[in-house]
Amino acid sequence: MAIEAILFDLDDTLIVDEAVSMEAMKSTGEMAAQLAGVSAPLFVDDARMAGAALWREGACHGYTKSIGISFNECLWGEFEGATPELQALRAWALDFREAVFASALRAQEVNDEEVAEQLAMHFSKVRRQFQRLMPDAVETLVRLKANHKVALLTNGAPDLQREKIAASGLGKYFDAIAVSGERGIGKPRPEIFHLLLKELDVSPDAAVMVGNSLERDIAGALNASLASAIWLQVPGSEEHDDVKPHHTVRGLHEVPPLVESIGR
Repeated sequence: MAIEAILFDLDDTLIVDEAVSMEAMKSTGEMAAQLAGVSAPLFVDDARMAGAALWREGACHGYTKSIGISFNECLWGEFEGATPELQALRAWALDFREAVFASALRAQEVNDEEVAEQLAMHFSKVRRQFQRLMPDAVETLVRLKANHKVALLTNGAPDLQREKIAASGLGKYFDAIAVSGERGIGKPRPEIFHLLLKELDVSPDAAVMVGNSLERDIAGALNASLASAIWLQVPGSEEHDDVKPHHTVRGLHEVPPLVESIGR
């Protein structure tokens, strides 16, 4: 069957995510060195360790994991929304981000809540400033949109993912967008794939998924019985998973010719 629709993940597929968060953390470490005289590299390591631990132990962990909100996103997301889950996450995140940086300071024997607050604000600011597209993102979407329906399927909080989409300028290329936090369902559950495909009026066997996550994008595409699951192998965001994609690419420019070959 001919391929009618291509579904794309957002973070580390169309926009840079993990590397940008790391750049923001390094910038925050440099600021910590200036304000508190700590070692910037040690601060970065300690902040990342504290962030991951506090995120796992947090009261909102079940929700953030199911919707696909990482601890890095908890350091800068606003999490606006009327649902009880988002309201609880917003209240928790404000304390979480300061606790992360306060913990990293204490690891170097600095106890200064005011500096921790400044660092939290700095991370949030520069994380937004550093956002950028993955190589060939626009060119790939333009090529595919000429003959296919193109959609975005992303895990994450509604306001944060919508903010990323707006900042990227990519929204105009999509025929439909599904954000897990808006649907109450996250990848790899097949239901969110099927809901999006229903909006596109495309059957699963006429659609492919492109994403960098084996656990979420590829497993989800397989769960939803899509025609093909294409893994974008992004250095630094690779996962150790038993999930096997149908195809592996190392750049978005490889996707249009691959989709054409799958369609044949």
